[in-house]
Amino acid sequence: MRAIRVERFGGPEVLVAREVPDPEVGPGTAEIAVEAANVMYLEVLIRSGWGRDHFPVVPPYTPGTGVAGTVTRVGPDVDPAWVGARVVADTGEPNEAGTRLPVGGYAERAVVPVDDLVRVPEGVDPRDALALLHDGPTALALARTAGYRTGQTVLVTAATGGAGSLSVQLARRAGVRVIAAARGEAKLDLARGLGAHEAVDYSLPGWTDRVLELTGGTGVDVALDGAGGSLGEAAFTTVAEGGRYINHGSAGGRFAEIEPARAREHKVRVFGLFDVKSGAEDGTDGLTRALELARAGELAPHIGLTLPLEQADEAHRALEERRVLGKVLLTP
Repeated sequence: MRAIRVERFGGPEVLVAREVPDPEVGPGTAEIAVEAANVMYLEVLIRSGWGRDHFPVVPPYTPGTGVAGTVTRVGPDVDPAWVGARVVADTGEPNEAGTRLPVGGYAERAVVPVDDLVRVPEGVDPRDALALLHDGPTALALARTAGYRTGQTVLVTAATGGAGSLSVQLARRAGVRVIAAARGEAKLDLARGLGAHEAVDYSLPGWTDRVLELTGGTGVDVALDGAGGSLGEAAFTTVAEGGRYINHGSAGGRFAEIEPARAREHKVRVFGLFDVKSGAEDGTDGLTRALELARAGELAPHIGLTLPLEQADEAHRALEERRVLGKVLLTP
């Protein structure tokens, strides 16, 4: 089968299509003929050699965190009724650091534990289901952590990314005023189309002043920070006294760093990614809920770029250069 291999850490050029042996299907597992593979910014960072303390990936490896497709084979102890089912599933391998290594998705076939299979509901496109695989449960967990109340205002940074675009929709659905922050007019237009009441370009000087102006100078009740880095640290300054700052993304290459003393001084509660996830429901339950919302037309992922498997390098470049509006998928 064809798969993308990373023989060494480096730039997008290290992503190369190769012929590799078909995977083995053992006890408790199922093989999926992949229709689409998820591409996440985390995979871009890891391909560059980042984060080896938390994600000890060692070349050579096949990147990827999730796939959608049809079950073709199952292990000897698995219900054969799964064969032929259209599903989404995480790929990856558990490791001693307590995380799942983001590997195994950029391929024509993937083998996953049968317990990770989630059926795609009738009426939901498998590619949309895949776009919800990780970002759907994350966006739902962010909404729970935010504790939205009608009349509140939320700032969503990286508002046209996977989790950000869903967060805009969920906040609007909860009766919250949404201020979206993104880079460039095309992304701002998309954010408005997703339901944001206001959109601010955070590549321009004084963007936090504009956010404060939109709130009458009081600040936002909640900031969902998917940007990280200096942008996330700037977003923290827009949160009103008694508000919540939820730091869940590192699109800038690192998470924002908010000193606890500073948070106490401003009377702002700060939540990190692991705070969000520790309070979330089981991942498969969260995905099932997100898929039901999609089936009902209440949640719509935005897929901004779909490329053939052999163009995985271009998919990574597009993410690195911030050229993508929404999710990126590969199709074998």
